[in-house]
Formats: sequence, structure tokens, C-alpha cells
Amino acid sequence: MVAHVRTVCFQGIEAVPVDVQVHMGPGDPKLIIVGLGDKAVAESKERIRAALTASGLALPLRRITVNLAPADLPKEGSHYDLPIALGIMAVMGAVPADALDGLVVLGELSLDGTLTPVAGSLPAAIAANAEGRGILCPKGCGAEAAWADPSMPVLAPMSLIAIANHFKGTQVLSRPEPRTAETSGALPDLADVKGQESAKRALEIAAAGGHTLLMVGPPGSGKSMLAARLPSLLPPLGPRELLEISMVASIAGTLADGRLTDRRPFRAPHHSASMAALVGGGLRARPGEISLAHHGVLFLDELPEFQPAVLDSLRQPLESGDVVIARANSRVTYPARFQLVAAMNPCRCGMAGTPGFSCRRGQRCAADYQARISGPLLDRFDLKLEVPAVSAADLLMPGRRSGEPSAVVAARVAAARRIQAERFAALGRPDVLTNTATPADMVEAIAALDGAALRLLKDATEKLRLSARGYHRVLKVARTLADLDAVEGVGRIHVAEALAYRQTMEAAPMLAA
Repeated sequence: MVAHVRTVCFQGIEAVPVDVQVHMGPGDPKLIIVGLGDKAVAESKERIRAALTASGLALPLRRITVNLAPADLPKEGSHYDLPIALGIMAVMGAVPADALDGLVVLGELSLDGTLTPVAGSLPAAIAANAEGRGILCPKGCGAEAAWADPSMPVLAPMSLIAIANHFKGTQVLSRPEPRTAETSGALPDLADVKGQESAKRALEIAAAGGHTLLMVGPPGSGKSMLAARLPSLLPPLGPRELLEISMVASIAGTLADGRLTDRRPFRAPHHSASMAALVGGGLRARPGEISLAHHGVLFLDELPEFQPAVLDSLRQPLESGDVVIARANSRVTYPARFQLVAAMNPCRCGMAGTPGFSCRRGQRCAADYQARISGPLLDRFDLKLEVPAVSAADLLMPGRRSGEPSAVVAARVAAARRIQAERFAALGRPDVLTNTATPADMVEAIAALDGAALRLLKDATEKLRLSARGYHRVLKVARTLADLDAVEGVGRIHVAEALAYRQTMEAAPMLAA
């Protein structure tokens, strides 16, 4: 007799069907698992043996062969424990084999027979629902899997005994309810930042159009404080964005207790992060920080302190919106449409350009420090802003807060984003939500310039020697500025402001002047 149990293999956020085939026949009493499994799969037979014994079952003195089909597909992870154990129980007659036909099964076994949560329950549930199947997963993953579809069957037992009792009808399991994570307090408010009105304006533009932002200024000028307040300006997640973010978090195993969060991600890795940590990779090709920041913000503080090769690895994901991790035997794709915000000092000593300060190395200090960032990466920043030191007048301003609160600015950002979404929907591209994601063939169509604006942009392109990418990014920023003003046409004033944000750091001497 051969029992079949359906499970999945994860390739990125895609769940590929895997058929667990269990055969029991005469021969030496032995449990053999084949099908190109990794070390975790090979060790599963010891966990299964102990879990079955703890549940009152013993492996029969027969030869049991488990095949994970397709056999040429690499299998990784401990979530194969439960489907293999249920397949063995089916051939032993402990559970009815036909009860498993309409289910996708995954879960890790403890030695006492209880089920341990595993990563990837949400993508597995979505894949199961697409096939018209239900899902059987550990209790800790039930709330996560329940988000796939309110009508699909979801079984989330605590142990192997609970599964057997459910199929016998003596203790029927109820469907778990989807849950959301409780928000831990309000987001940092923009009104907490004293002074820096030009930086606040740039932050609003970046939030409205999803633009990349680079802030350059001396230590203590408030760059990190400004970046931390960007999430408070961004609109709430849409259903599709929430699903994509949660699928990545599920694969990474960062969904606490299977609860989904409606807040946009804000990731701020340390500058010692490796390339695999930032873009993804490692032995099992896990998602990196750029994928965990999908539809959110990736903040890189002390930008030149990152390894140059690590920074340059961001160039392709910034353009394509995904990252491809290629290995000799696999190719994994993770979504990575993130908003990059970076901060840096103008030079090694941090005070270049500050009034009353003279660097002993002169312009070379700023030039050498800036040279750690490649030109192609700098060209991908839409907004480049100098953030000066906060003046004493701003610091001594009475009252704890100054300027507009985040809620007021977020309302303008939301209005601008609605304009963008409606425009792209009318153009037949409802998948594009922000100006920064505009395809190259649509940039000039959405940002039609009047005569004065066109002449200004032509002159600036020649004088600043803008690349084709830089030209398009100026148009996108100008379009965002027009959306914030709620006007259809892009005028000279919008192009002029977009160009002003483009000039910073075009040449190293400008910083040290």
C-alpha cells in the first residue's frame, strides 16, 4: 500500500506542490527518506519515530520508504515532518488515507508528539486554496493560514493525537480565526522635529511619490530622526500590499503568533550587514532586508560605512522591484519594491561645509568619503538633500513641538497618492500605485510639460549632464510635486524644485565648499 500526502516546497514566496509517497513492505525494519532532502529532512525520521512513540504508536517492524516527489527538486526545512508522519499513520491504518486527500500538510514535530510552528504557512495556504484544497498546519500557524480565504478548510491541531481524534470524530477541531498584531503605540510624529523645514518638505515629497531620498548633513542634524518619521506619512496598506508583505514575513518566520500587521515595514540594518543579509541569500536563500522592507522603507544610516559591493547590490532591485538569488541548483525570486532612504555625513570628520569649521584635509576629505558610494547608485536617488545643523533658535523654540504634525502631512500625501492611483488606473496600469514606479514608456505621458518647463529641463539636462535615468527621475519628482498641488499640468515651478533636489552631491567639491 502507498499513501499520498500533499505538502509544498518553497521557492521564494511561491509554494511548489510536493507529493509525499509512503510505502510499507517486507524487508529490514528501517525508515528511508529519499527525494533530495536536506539535513533537516534527513533528521526528520528520528523526530517522527519519537513523536509516534509518544503518541502511543510504534513503527511496525517493516521497511518503510518515503519518497518526496518530484525527486529532482531540492527539499529544505523541517515542515516535512508532519506530512511524512501522517503518511506513515495512513499506511498503518491509524488515520484514514482518504481524509488527507483534500489537504496540504506542513508542520514540524516535537519529540513528545506536539506540533511546532513553521515558516511559510501563509504562502502554503494560498497555494492550497488555489488548488481547491484545505490546509493542516500547527496550531501556532492557524491564525496565519486562515487569512488565505475565509471559506477554505483550515485545521490547526496541537498534536498528532489531536489529528487522530479529529479524523475519528471524537474531538473535532474548529477553524482558527485570522488575527492581527496589536500596534505598540503611535508612530513617531513629524512635529517632534524642530527646524529643518526644507528636509520636512523633501520627506513629504518622498512619501507622496515613493521616491528615494538621500540626506547629507553633519552629526546631530536630525537625519535619522526625520527618516524614522517617514512611516507616519505613508498611507495604510492596501489588501494586496498587506498580502505580499505578510507572505515575505511568513517565509522569513517573522510573523509573531501568526498575526498580520497593517503597518508598513521600516527596516534599518546596521552598516556591518553582509550582502546576503541585505539582499537575501545564505544556505537556504532566505529573504534579505530589502524584501522584508517590501512596500515599506529601507533606511541605511551612515551610508558610506556600508561595504561598496553591498551597496551596489541594491542597484538592480531598485529598478526592477524584485531580487533574484541564483544558485547552482536553484533560482529564487523575492519581491523588493522598497523605498530607499539613506543618510550620511558630508565627510569623514562629518563637518565639511559647516560655517566656522575648517577641515585639515580640505576638499579631499569629502571627495574620498563620497567616493565610497558609486555614481550609478547616487544616480538612483530622486531627492538629494543637504540637512544643515539645527540652529540654536530652533532648539530653544518654546514648546515641545513645532511645525505640522504627521497627520496633517499624511492627509496631503494620501490625496496625492489617490491622484496617482486614479491616473494609472485610467491608463490601464492599476498595478502601478506611485510615480516612482512609472514604467519608462509612460514617464513623458504622465508628466507633460508646458513650454517654459520644457526649456528649463532641457537647459538643466545639458548643464548638469543628467543621465537618461536622471532625466526621467526629475520628471517623476516634478509630477509628484504637481500632484501635491492637485494640478493636472507640470509647470516650470515643479521642474525647478525637482532639479534643486537633484543637484546635491553631483560633484564632491560642492560639499566641501
